[in-house]
This record gives sequence, structure tokens and C-alpha cells, in this order.
Amino acid sequence: MISETTPPDFLQKFIETRAYSVTLCEPLNAEDYIPQPRDFASPPKWHLAHTTWFFEEMILSKYVADYIVFHPKFSFLFNSYYQTIGDRAVRAERGAITRPNVDEVYAYRDYVNEHMCRLLTAKPSQAVLALVELGIHHEQQHQELLLTDLKHTFSLNPIFPVYRTDFNLVDTVNQTDGWLRIEEGLYEIGYEGDGFCFDNELGKHTVFLPSFEISKSLVTNGAFIEFMEDGGYETFSYWLDKGWTWVREQQISRPLYWYKIEGKWYHYTLAGLVPVKMDAILSHISFYEAHAFATWKGMRLPTEFEWEAAASKMNWGQRWEWTYSAYLPYPGFKIDDGAVGEYNGKFMLDQLVLRGSSVATPAGHERITYRNFFPANTRWQFNGIRLVK
Repeated sequence: MISETTPPDFLQKFIETRAYSVTLCEPLNAEDYIPQPRDFASPPKWHLAHTTWFFEEMILSKYVADYIVFHPKFSFLFNSYYQTIGDRAVRAERGAITRPNVDEVYAYRDYVNEHMCRLLTAKPSQAVLALVELGIHHEQQHQELLLTDLKHTFSLNPIFPVYRTDFNLVDTVNQTDGWLRIEEGLYEIGYEGDGFCFDNELGKHTVFLPSFEISKSLVTNGAFIEFMEDGGYETFSYWLDKGWTWVREQQISRPLYWYKIEGKWYHYTLAGLVPVKMDAILSHISFYEAHAFATWKGMRLPTEFEWEAAASKMNWGQRWEWTYSAYLPYPGFKIDDGAVGEYNGKFMLDQLVLRGSSVATPAGHERITYRNFFPANTRWQFNGIRLVK
């Protein structure tokens, strides 16, 4: 989960990461910081405070003598899921936390930033630096979540608010096409090296893979419309049983954020409501939809091991790519003691692995071995489809 060495610009990386979270919020009005229409999507104000709480709780409170917490109740308000640390606010009610107000949250960030910068200039221990590095990557994860959560909240507004006119994010197109053949053989899977990785990437091991062909490109909007027009959402044989139940109960008939207006497809983006580009890469697709599309094509989704074996030879990074692999521990995986051990291991049930990164992922936060994970019905992330045959 940590690197063996600390880069010389560690303080600068901390400052840049913290500043980028603030930059993402510059287009927001005060009212935009608070709403939480769905329990899975947290408000921007909560993301700003939670990432600050992480540095205060995990580092300053434990490693700085006589450190005084900014507010004694903030640990209760802004702890996410760390049972080790104690009680916390109900996740589905984060939008009800109107106080502290936005200005107080920014004051909280400034306070913690000041103390963290003092600590980092005082040559802290390797253990402290490892936690700071984890905190930086943790904040980068929340920067992406801030954008995806905000998009979902904005999408429920019938006037389709514009976050930024230059922030569409879903009009990117494939740069390559065709198929990549991976020969049968043994392949090394997992992270090994001196750089940063999360604990769920550790445990490098060998897997055997039969030969396969994997698409060099991701599925486009136009290709998915063909699936829809061919009765894709009405034909049960394309769907896993849970997926078909989800389609019927939730009345799913199109990708998330899509609307048909006067016979033409539009979708909501962070730049507002715009026409769907046929050659742009499909986004906001659940595993159920990805699997159904692949079945309709007579193909399948890659396993996470196939994806990693092929990744160095193909373009990736536009969408989180669904794999047909359950999120499980690698050989030798061990959950660390204390709160840090709650970061990944306890979620290894009922989730599927996504590989790569997306257009919303902060630069430098992507790796071939990165293992993202979400439930099969997840659509509000920038998820896409890569096929295998």
C-alpha cells in the first residue's frame, strides 16, 4: 500500500493535490455543495471535509504532539466507513449536514493544510510519509468521485446545469481499432516495485491464460444504439438473471443520462445537455448492460487477468472498463491492523473489478495493476465496455 521511497517533491505533491480539489469546486455556487439526492453520491462539501479529516485523523492526531483538532464533532460528521475510529453520520444523510457551512469547511482545510505542511517540512518518519502518500491517493480518488457525484446530482435538475462548458468528458473517441491477440501462456499479475500501490494490488502471482483476442477499442455510442434498436433491453436472453430483474424493476431502457428528444438521442454531460456523438466512447454503463451487450455481440467481457496481460499493448484510460472478475484478494493478501486496514479488504464481496482509469481520473493516479471495484448495477461512474472474443 505504500512506497519504499518518498519523492523529493513530496510536500509539493501534497500542496498540488489539495489545491486541485479546490479548483474542481471553483465553478460551484454555495447551493451546489450540499445536495445528496442518492445515498451513493456524496455532496462536494462532504468530499472536501472527508479528505481533510483523513489527514487530521490518520496523521496529525497521532503523530503531532499536542495537536488540537479543528472541531471535536468533525470526526463523527466526516468519517466515511472506518469502524475502528468510531461512530459516524449515516451515509445517506450526508446532504443533511448543512452545518458546518462551506466557509467553515474551507477553514478546516486551511487549518489542516497548515499543520500538514509544518509536519512535512520537519522531516517526518517513513511511517508518516507513507500515510501522507496514501492520503494523497485517497484524495485523488475523491476528486473523481466529487465529479461523478456532482454530475449525478446536476442530472436530476430539469434545466440540466452546466458545470463548465469545456468539461464534457464523454466525447472522446477511440484512437485505434482492430483486435489484439494474446497467446496462451503464463502471465504475471499484480504490482511489484518501489512505487505506490494499494494493498489490493499486492501479491504478484502467476496465472495461466488460454489464447484470446481483445478489442483495441472501446464500444461506441453508435454500437450501443444498434443494440438498443435490436431490442437489447427487451430481450431477456441477453441478460444475466439479476441483470434482467434489475432492468424490469428499475425500468432501464437506455444508458444513464440519455434522453430521446424528437427522435434524436441526447445525453447530460457536465457541459450541459448535448447530442450523442455516434463515434464517441460509450460511458455510464453498468456491468449488467456491458454483459448483455457482449452477449448480443456473441462475445464476452475480459477477466481482470486478461485485461492486465494485454494492457501494455493497447490504449486505455478513457473509461473504467468492466471485467468479468469478482473483486477477491490476491494470494497472500493480508488486511493491515488499524483503520488503514479497512481501506480495501472488507469490501471483497459482491463487487466486480474494473480496470484502467477514466477521463475523470486525476493525472498520475492510474496504473496497469489498479483494481477499481463497484457493484454490478453501478452506472454513475465513467464506465465503459471492452470486448473479448
